[in-house]
Amino acid sequence: MAFRLTSAFELEAEVTSPLDLSTPTNLVRFARQMNLKQGAGAGQADMIWSDQRTIAASGTDALDLAGSLSGPFGGTLTFARIKMLLVVAAAGNTNNVNVVMPGSNGVPLFLAASDGIAVKPGGMLFWYDPSAAGVVVTAGTGDLLNIVNSGAGTSVTYDIHIVGASS
Repeated sequence: MAFRLTSAFELEAEVTSPLDLSTPTNLVRFARQMNLKQGAGAGQADMIWSDQRTIAASGTDALDLAGSLSGPFGGTLTFARIKMLLVVAAAGNTNNVNVVMPGSNGVPLFLAASDGIAVKPGGMLFWYDPSAAGVVVTAGTGDLLNIVNSGAGTSVTYDIHIVGASS
């Protein structure tokens, strides 16, 4: 099976300050294209898992990255390394979608156990590491990623894309 991924990020911001005789402008542009080719080394990946999921009020979606996710062709995916993560919270959510490294058996995506980041309604979290190491997934001791509904009362919906390598 072949793998190829192209992702792009572009930022353009313009700030002006109208004066009597001129309008000074500050223009900031940043663009980056990220490419991953087939393999498990630097600049490479060979697996992707994508899904749209809903979490009940105050609930947790515990994702086991080493053996519980199904691939696009039906087989079980076992990530050894994570290279990219994209989490997009639905704009219609009332609560945040929290991306958290569980205190026990968490994938070391964040600096410490139980660390995480809140993705507000309509927001997104994008993380990318093209190195050969990426973030190591260790079956049974470092393979969980929790996606948590931050509050009670309503469910939340989110899209998730995880890109990584099988070795």
